[in-house]
Amino acid sequence: MFGPGEYVPDPTEGLVDVKDIPTPQLGFYSRNYKQTPCPRCGYLASRHTSDQRTLHDLGDVCTGRPVDLLVTYSSHYCSICRKHFNIDLTDLAPPGSHYTHRVIDLAVRVVVEDSVPYRPASWHLWRDHRVFVPFATIQNWVEAGGKKGARAHGRRVFGVGP
Repeated sequence: MFGPGEYVPDPTEGLVDVKDIPTPQLGFYSRNYKQTPCPRCGYLASRHTSDQRTLHDLGDVCTGRPVDLLVTYSSHYCSICRKHFNIDLTDLAPPGSHYTHRVIDLAVRVVVEDSVPYRPASWHLWRDHRVFVPFATIQNWVEAGGKKGARAHGRRVFGVGP
C-alpha cells in the first residue's frame, strides 16, 4: 500500500482534539429476557438485573459517523446452581472487548492479508469504515490470533491457511 520513503498518514491526522471525532450513531440491541435456561443445569432461571454495554461497530460511510451498538442484556440467577450468569454476548463481541467481531475481523484482515502495518491499518479503518481503533489494539488482536490460525471466537481469517 505504501512504498519505501512514502508518507504514511497518522490515524489522528486532522484530528486535533477528541471532540473533533463526530458523535456516533446509536444502534439499539436487546438481549433482555425474563427467563433463560441455566448454562450449567438447564433450569429456567429468572432475570435478576439488566445492564447495558456499548460496542463500537463499523461506521456509516454515507453520513461519515461512527456507529455504537448499545446492547441491553439481562443477568439471571439459577436457584438450583445458586449462580448468577449473564446472557451470552460472545456472538457479538469477545468478553471484555469494546469492539464487535466485524471490526476485529476487518482489522486483522487488513494487517494479515494486505500486509498493512498497524498504524496505517488504524488510519484505514477510520478513513474507510469510520471506526477508530488504536494501532496498539490492532497489534494485540493480530498477535493474539496467531500467525495463520483460528481466531479467538472460533472463526478463521478468510483466505489464510489451508
